[in-house]
Amino acid sequence: MTSTESVVTRNWSCVLFDLDGTITDSAPGIVARLVKTFEELGRPVPSEADLLQWVGPPMLESFEHRAGMTPDEAQDALIVYRAISAVDGPWTGSAVYPGVAGIIKTLCAQGVPLAITSSKPESQVQAVLDHFALSRYFTVLCGASEDEVRSSKADVIEEALRRLTAKDVDLSKVVLVGDRHHDVEGAAAHGIPTILVEWGYGSPAEAEHAVAVVHSTDQLAKLLLG
Repeated sequence: MTSTESVVTRNWSCVLFDLDGTITDSAPGIVARLVKTFEELGRPVPSEADLLQWVGPPMLESFEHRAGMTPDEAQDALIVYRAISAVDGPWTGSAVYPGVAGIIKTLCAQGVPLAITSSKPESQVQAVLDHFALSRYFTVLCGASEDEVRSSKADVIEEALRRLTAKDVDLSKVVLVGDRHHDVEGAAAHGIPTILVEWGYGSPAEAEHAVAVVHSTDQLAKLLLG
């Protein structure tokens, strides 16, 4: 991990953003919908601390590995969770972190192409950013496929880069902004550095291989905008 003071500010040709825990504080809504899901399935509800760890990784993966469900049970649980999200709205219980929207708008105004790379289903990514009036600032909105075949962060980033290339976006100096080790590892798979934000849901240990860690939007703006 490199301190923000020693990172050379760059003129990034493209900036990728994670969504949950990076742009939006979505944990309250996700946790509430997970509680409803477990109740509807008649299963014991994990603790809030445990459910907070579900924010960020692919949901299907968490149902299998964290809840110990079989692949079929996890698929059924995912269907229930998504149905609840459809009724409540995937933005319910979420808010944009103060200062983040300003950075996004400024980058866009400066002509820097932006993309979302989220493990959330792409339809939900679109709905959330539409709700917060942020969709128009992004060249590409990429999320997990509805069948979860594309759900790992590395796969989502690969698809986002493919779409950006199709739009002739300069990918010579790309950086990802995220909050979990999944972001760092997924970006590294494509040779992309990650700036980790401390206001999200990760732990200090998850920042080990990030190029920088920021605890304020002022710090993030300095690294992205110069």
